[in-house]
Amino acid sequence: MKITLDFRKNIRENAASYYEKAKKYKRKIDGVKKTITKYQKELEKIKKQEKDFIEKEEKKEEKIKPKKWYHKFRWFYTSDGFFVVGGRDATTNEIVIKKHTEKNDLVFHTDMAGSPFFVISTKGKQPSEEAIKEVADATITFSKAWKLGLTTTDVFWVTPEQVSKTAKAGEFVPKGAFMIYGKTNYVRNRIDLAIGMKDNEIMAAPLSAIKANCKEFVEVTQGRDKPSTVAKKIQKKIGGDLDDIVRALPGGTCQIKK
Repeated sequence: MKITLDFRKNIRENAASYYEKAKKYKRKIDGVKKTITKYQKELEKIKKQEKDFIEKEEKKEEKIKPKKWYHKFRWFYTSDGFFVVGGRDATTNEIVIKKHTEKNDLVFHTDMAGSPFFVISTKGKQPSEEAIKEVADATITFSKAWKLGLTTTDVFWVTPEQVSKTAKAGEFVPKGAFMIYGKTNYVRNRIDLAIGMKDNEIMAAPLSAIKANCKEFVEVTQGRDKPSTVAKKIQKKIGGDLDDIVRALPGGTCQIKK
């Protein structure tokens, strides 16, 4: 080690000068250490925030499932497991009947103009009376009856071969409508709706079907609240995507059943 002495100072003065310099450098070193410690803590905080953000996004990705073909329609599972799909408007009515109806299915409709078509996908099996009742209830629930404040109306089912776009002479079949030929089978029905979560998907159906398929659910009735307002309340109770909940509700005002 090389030590430089100031010849103008004596030994004691040189020692004191070095002592002061040592204290000064020590303060600087301590300051640097504090700064390093501070930024290490900041870095750890940033890393933790980054980790939390990544985990949160990964959880979101796990919850978000790709859209399935039936999400553009009304859909649900009956209490005994039959898949049901229905139209939301004239366009989806056409698609449901033309593309998603098979030979042994049952097609539901009301005598009211502007009603959706609902189809039980039977896969060759005979639906139970309860399943038929649930689909009849869904058909009136998502028809204009909801807006009109009706609690029931005429709902019937027919086989796919009875549903046709071929009009009678002098008649016209508009988009979303079909001619029904042959015997119609009327079913007792009523407005009946609950919203639940099945496999991270929002499902809207009569209460008995929801109870059989969903652990958490909310009953919905005709009322005066906006669908967006009711959807937010439903989301607080069962979770789910807000837009999906809004789409699951019938057209018109409603409220959560107390």
